[in-house]
Amino acid sequence: MSIARKLLTTATALALMAPAFATGAAQAETVRIALVAKALGIGFFEAANKGAQEAAAELGDVEIIYTGPTDTTAEGQIEVINSLIAQRVDAIAVSANDTDALVPTLKRAMDRGITVISWDSGVAPEGRQVHLNPSSAPLIGNTIIKLAADHLPEGGQVAVLSATTTSTNQNLWIEEMNKVMGNYPGIDVVATVYGDDLADKSYREAQGLMQSHPDLRAIIAPTSVGIVAAAQAVTDAGKVGEVNVTGLGLPSEMAGHVKSGASQSFAIWNPIDLGYSAAMIAHQLATDAATAEPGATISIGRMGEITLDENGEAAMADPFTYDASNIDEFSSVF
Repeated sequence: MSIARKLLTTATALALMAPAFATGAAQAETVRIALVAKALGIGFFEAANKGAQEAAAELGDVEIIYTGPTDTTAEGQIEVINSLIAQRVDAIAVSANDTDALVPTLKRAMDRGITVISWDSGVAPEGRQVHLNPSSAPLIGNTIIKLAADHLPEGGQVAVLSATTTSTNQNLWIEEMNKVMGNYPGIDVVATVYGDDLADKSYREAQGLMQSHPDLRAIIAPTSVGIVAAAQAVTDAGKVGEVNVTGLGLPSEMAGHVKSGASQSFAIWNPIDLGYSAAMIAHQLATDAATAEPGATISIGRMGEITLDENGEAAMADPFTYDASNIDEFSSVF
């Protein structure tokens, strides 16, 4: 073959391969962010995924991989994260079932160049770059006990129905709640139980609280699964008006219980905004548009910006209270 023909053949081959190279380059530019829930099938995390998808559409170069285990265990999340590492995603944003157990796996992800943040329920600092709290822990802790105390002017017995024993966020909120108990004289916290963010177990735990404490006047559930289950247990026990259920929940899931009187009021931040903000932070870090350093400011799109503290943490917004006066306005939103 002549030199001229060889050159022509090579040029033709390169021209034919050019679209493939271009396609590969375009694909390489897409930032893949894995949004890891505590467990699939929970309304709060489904709403967060909606917000993350909104962020992806706004950014235009992002694929959100929404995933999680089938139950709220650290082991389940570790298995999911190992799979994401194998897929070589660009970023992992996780709401942790255990603050410490995920650290070795997430460190391995960071060692391989994957951006790692936690949101909602935090990972220990050595296992992530940034943690986004939905609100400040002191504000949440004070809010959940105040919601109970506001409807107990004479005081009374209250109990806490939490998620899992290792849930970072719920444990921190309960700790902050206990710090301000002196501000609510007459309120007596008689028990703390755990429903593992499973509807049936949370329901049984709520039933057990009412049976073990016949003078119980309120159940505080700082978990969207637990609060719905507790409200249903109170309704089924015929104790609407006697035991008030409050805590953190979704308006769409709590509207009926507010109208029935099983819950006088509850609070939550917008999980859509939380998922949106987590995706924005992950994208900023994965594309080197921001750094995860104390004092660093990171844009979170329509939510504004956050400033990291010395632990690499920031808070999104204050919790908002829902009751009969506003529940209809928000129940169709999330």
